[in-house]
Amino acid sequence: MAIDRRSSRLGVLALVALLLVGALGTRLWFLQAVQAEDFQSQVDAAKQRTVYIPPERGRIFDAEGRVMADNQRILTVTVERNVIRRSADRQELWKRLSGALGVPVEELEARYTGRPDDDGDLVSVYDPLLPLPLKEDVDEATVQYLMERSEDYPGVSVSEEWRRVYPYSPLASHVVGYMGALNEDNIDEYLAKGYNRNERVGQFGVEATLEDTLHGEWGWQVWEIDAAGNTVRLLEEQAPVAGNDVQLSIDLDVQQYAEQALETQLRNRRNLPASLPEGVGGETQQRNHLDPETGRRQDPNNGPTVPFKAPAGSVVVLDHSNGQVMAMASYPTFDNRWFNAGISKDKFDQLFPATDDPDRSILVNRAVQGRYNIGSTIKPFVAWSAMHSGVIGPQEYIRDDGTYTLESIDPEVCATGVRCEFKNAISAGDGLPSRYGPVSVLEALAVSSDVFFYRLGEQFFTLPGRRDELKADLQQFGFGADSGIELPFEWDGRIPDDAVKAELVEAGVLAEGEQPRLLTGDLVQVAIGQGLFAATPLQLANAYATLANGGFLMTPHLVKAIYAPLTPDAAPAVADLQAGTVVDRIDDRPEIRREVPMPQEIRDPIIAGLTRVIRGPGVYYPAGRYRSTTGEALFENFPYDELPIAGKTGTAQGANNYGWNDSSAFGAFSLDGSQPYTVVAYLEKSGYGARAAAPVVKCVLGVLAGEINPDPVLPSDALDVDRLVVAPERTMTDQACLSGDAALTVTD
Repeated sequence: MAIDRRSSRLGVLALVALLLVGALGTRLWFLQAVQAEDFQSQVDAAKQRTVYIPPERGRIFDAEGRVMADNQRILTVTVERNVIRRSADRQELWKRLSGALGVPVEELEARYTGRPDDDGDLVSVYDPLLPLPLKEDVDEATVQYLMERSEDYPGVSVSEEWRRVYPYSPLASHVVGYMGALNEDNIDEYLAKGYNRNERVGQFGVEATLEDTLHGEWGWQVWEIDAAGNTVRLLEEQAPVAGNDVQLSIDLDVQQYAEQALETQLRNRRNLPASLPEGVGGETQQRNHLDPETGRRQDPNNGPTVPFKAPAGSVVVLDHSNGQVMAMASYPTFDNRWFNAGISKDKFDQLFPATDDPDRSILVNRAVQGRYNIGSTIKPFVAWSAMHSGVIGPQEYIRDDGTYTLESIDPEVCATGVRCEFKNAISAGDGLPSRYGPVSVLEALAVSSDVFFYRLGEQFFTLPGRRDELKADLQQFGFGADSGIELPFEWDGRIPDDAVKAELVEAGVLAEGEQPRLLTGDLVQVAIGQGLFAATPLQLANAYATLANGGFLMTPHLVKAIYAPLTPDAAPAVADLQAGTVVDRIDDRPEIRREVPMPQEIRDPIIAGLTRVIRGPGVYYPAGRYRSTTGEALFENFPYDELPIAGKTGTAQGANNYGWNDSSAFGAFSLDGSQPYTVVAYLEKSGYGARAAAPVVKCVLGVLAGEINPDPVLPSDALDVDRLVVAPERTMTDQACLSGDAALTVTD
């Protein structure tokens, strides 16, 4: 008999229907009760538009309140992204806007799609959640034209933004730095901090290192909009918070003069031959391509007519009582306004070409990035180490007959070609290595006896327990480590040891076959500031400041004080510091990194020797012949009564032992505690320390002593975007202080 299954089927269908209705009801309840607020928020959001308001960036002042970095309101044309989603709509709008804005269609499209990175992927620097900027710094006439024809330019609007300006540029451009768009190297870091992709941030100088202090906080406004996209009313707003203002310790009067003196002297050195005229000195020297004055090799093709290249250099001025930097000059320099000038990429690449030639590098602050042998300017610190460690006594004499032969190497080994003999610089009088007779620390510093320090270098290498002592002592003065100054890309310097030399050998920096460990000759060279040792001009200045202040190694600072936002102006481009509110005062609390032991019996002969470098006298040897000190002739007319000083010359031998590759160094400091100035200059490939760097330091010290009146510091002329130089040429008005040649009996 057939079974009627209709009733069971109907039951199943009823159950399924009941389940479906139940699920639907549950879902409706969930949507209306549980997620109601979320959906209402989405509806409300569709009726709202958030406008972000950029903060005014903190300004940067010099020590006297002159505004080194300021802000200028500009108008920027933007477009809502929902209007340009479709390619056809976008291209049509670009055609209309191109003529009005004076921007090629291709440039507008590149702003939307992004530009290819190193891998060929398109990367946009603009925030996808914000309106797309189409052109910055638009004039009022263009804005009015667009607004009057808004129906032809849907989604286009105008916003107020800030542009960074530098009223005294190119002064201190390496110190102040410049702004730039976020890039692939820093974008993740800044986005994590809450920045948006459209922002420009500090890329160099204190603009970069003090970004967090200067930036401020974004504001915003939430507007209600209707279905047509028109603004109805303001719903909510948060005002932006401007960034803090920063006062630097840089004194623009000293800064400008240091830059002028450096650039003028480099240009002067380029007009000089790197040796004496042909005919001076013996025929044998000339036949072997030796400079008759120094005994150094000459160019066999050009002989003594090769000019100094003198491509670059640096000057650092410190207040050694607190570590504040009064001036920091680096050459070649640049005008940091180029980075806000809106020039084409081709023009920018023409101004700032990529180069592997360090002589031509522009965007390098040589004061903190230069990697230099410092020549005989290292000798005070080697002398301190030798006396501090007991290698030599303050009154102990070494006989200097012009040459030094290593005592720790078997003469038979020397006969195989190993260099065992080292010489002083050649005397112009007789063409032989200069001889100074018995010299102690004091005389050795005054006349810059290499023989004295060659011996110390060998003793550090050979005496038990002294191998690493020289390195440790040089570190006491800040060599071999970054100084902590508020600047990016500072180099640590290099004090050689076995590990450092092995790394240099492995990297192919040293000659093939070089031993991957320190040898006697390595420390002999370090003892006169040559070979594997290298430092920055700032490290050298900080070391001399430590001698000057009695043994306190400071952290050098560019920041003098932090001010609350929006410090008022007292005059155009001059802040009213009295009316401002100080948030933090850095110059009131010097940061002492280390106290270097400086007992009187060690410090006195060093200071006396460095004082004799400036004032003389030299020594009489041999047969009563006078050997002057390295700075005696140059500083003969210096106003010592107004500013008593001590200092040391240095010449770093260059490539292939050619004289025109020698670099010039000089460090000096005041002996008057009420005028705590330390000044160091380093001029690349410019010749002897007494002839290139020392005159620059002499001039700067003359300004600090009040004996030289520098040119007034004036706001910059408008940037000429059609010119093809990165900075105008600067020349000292009065160059008299650069004159006064050093005696020819010494060469560093």
